[in-house]
Amino acid sequence: MMMKKQMVILLTCLSLFLIQLNVAAAEAPPQDTRLTYTTSFTGTDTALKGSSAQQQYFEVMDYWNVDEIRINLHFQISQITKEQISSVTLTLNGSPFYTFRPSLKDNGEQQLVLQAPKGFLKKGTNTLGIQGYLQSNYTDEQSCSVDYDFDNWLHLFNTSSISVMYAPKPLTGGISDFSERFSGVDTLTKNHSVLTVPDKSTGAELESATYALSGLVKGNTLDNRTIPMLPYRSDAVKNKAAVVLVAMYDRVPSGLKAQLSTSEDLSTHALLQLVNKDTQPTLVVTSKDENLLIKAGRFVANEELLGQISSDLKVVDDATEVSAPPLSISSNITLTETGDKLTGARHQEQTYFVSLPSNRSIADSGRIRLDFRYAQNLDFDRSLVTVSINNTPIGSKKLTKELANGDKLDLPVPQSLNISGNFTVTVAFDLELKGAECTLDKEQMPWAYISKDSVMRLNTKDRTDLLFNNYPYPFIRDGLYNQVAVVLPQEMDDYSYLSLANVFNLLGKYASGNIGNIQFYTDNISADHLKNNNVIAIGTYKNNKIIRDHNDKLYFQYNGNGTAIRSNEKMSIEDHYGSQIGTLQLIESPFEAGRGLLAVTGAHSEEYYLASKLIATERDKWKVFGDGVIVDKDGNVNAHRFKIITGAAEDSVVKKIAERTDVLSFIIVIVLVLTLVILSLILLLRKHMKKRGDKRET
Repeated sequence: MMMKKQMVILLTCLSLFLIQLNVAAAEAPPQDTRLTYTTSFTGTDTALKGSSAQQQYFEVMDYWNVDEIRINLHFQISQITKEQISSVTLTLNGSPFYTFRPSLKDNGEQQLVLQAPKGFLKKGTNTLGIQGYLQSNYTDEQSCSVDYDFDNWLHLFNTSSISVMYAPKPLTGGISDFSERFSGVDTLTKNHSVLTVPDKSTGAELESATYALSGLVKGNTLDNRTIPMLPYRSDAVKNKAAVVLVAMYDRVPSGLKAQLSTSEDLSTHALLQLVNKDTQPTLVVTSKDENLLIKAGRFVANEELLGQISSDLKVVDDATEVSAPPLSISSNITLTETGDKLTGARHQEQTYFVSLPSNRSIADSGRIRLDFRYAQNLDFDRSLVTVSINNTPIGSKKLTKELANGDKLDLPVPQSLNISGNFTVTVAFDLELKGAECTLDKEQMPWAYISKDSVMRLNTKDRTDLLFNNYPYPFIRDGLYNQVAVVLPQEMDDYSYLSLANVFNLLGKYASGNIGNIQFYTDNISADHLKNNNVIAIGTYKNNKIIRDHNDKLYFQYNGNGTAIRSNEKMSIEDHYGSQIGTLQLIESPFEAGRGLLAVTGAHSEEYYLASKLIATERDKWKVFGDGVIVDKDGNVNAHRFKIITGAAEDSVVKKIAERTDVLSFIIVIVLVLTLVILSLILLLRKHMKKRGDKRET
């Protein structure tokens, strides 16, 4: 009986303990499974002065379920700014959501953390606007004044940031959904994506992989991140959220091969198949036929086609159309398709992005014709419009009341701007109002409107100098791979694969089409195979024969045993230092005149990997100019020009006429007319001579 009571008591205590445990578990906060993507404010610190605005951009991916947007502002205001009358307003995609008055406490430096409304978000690029009205003096009712001078400022530190808390949506959209995630900002920032090939890859596998990489990098909106390429191994794909494998079928790992479709004959077909969706999503690109594997790589390079595959499987055969439309180079460029309205007093800007192939520069005789109208209540003594290209003004015009309902501005595009590749055209209106030195902005007045009839006429020419200033020419021309031959070492380590990926991360961004040619060779290739090609040689003096055999043609040459780069007329290089530096050198191809050879080299693979990073992203490309570049492990970059500067020789008249189709057509018409006139004169002269001869006979 006693035993029974003890058992009851014990069970009761145990029950109470379990109840308390459950209550505690229920009260414990759930574990936060959200992810956070933070965008720091761009580059260096910025400042708002007087009445001005600043914009910061951040991405929201389509596969995010956004839970919260958190704004972290770290700023300091001028010590003479009046707290009671100065304000800062935040907008999200143009919609205001928060206004505050900055405080002068702690010398004006402070940090503000707040939430932005999710309802104002959109997929893709979002804009956080920061509008300041900074005043130092009270004003009376007769003058609504905002200070313009530099004494009133709000300094934004680049430690400010925008954080998006989100949970990824399930991967349900097939290959297109996977490709977006593979190149997503969060995936690349965390280094969670990788493109893989088999160890000891064949030329066909590398060719297909680089085409695929060229397409995948176009979804990369970050200017400081790359997609790596490595041999497929367990350590290479560990912790990766998205993997692409490009391989011949017999070299696909057995675990992946077992999941591939067996309904197609892979000797006449290629597969793009998404497997392991719930664990480690992997896109396998494979075939038993090398040409079809390469064609499948070109399919991945076509961003438009890849984005249309909502299933997990795509079959490619000889009949599959994979070519992307070639880049259209038009001499007439419409600035705006529908017209653009600008509202608000004082300085208002509209910027247009113009896309040109990287090897094309603006020639002479280009013009911008701006068609616009504006409000009639402006102070026309102080209002004007200014057009700039890449922030360099090319002309202005004063606004007048008589032309307010239909004004025009026709400006030449200066060839001296030396613009090549993509550029921006900015139309800026200074809309000043009468009756006040300065007036607070009102939403609908004043205004200006740029009509859809505004156009830019451009004449372009090739930039063919073998200089990094013109890179990626000669390897990309008019948006296509330009007969590229890549010569690799016989033995490739991870640094070799990563260096190769670095080179094609940037080249791929410039390649707008997928119909150019890339060929891969090892260093024992004969010179005949490299004719008619622009060559990229990656490796060391010892493991790449192309570099070794043409050491005497390099600007930064190796010493006798190839263990270090030695001094030249531009740099003094100590022996030990020379063994720890990488170099990029762009020389004329020794295999054919008019072609280029890029040497990505160093005494060891780690060193030439350092060099390849300089031409991997837009962020670092600006460091590279001239035709010979040195980089060390501390990140110090020395760029030099070795080719002789022959001067800016003007194009011949014949060449200029040949580039101007309108002038050429006019000249052809004139020549034809003159020819007809001369021919008519000859016939008349012959007829006249014949008549005179007939008269003499009679």
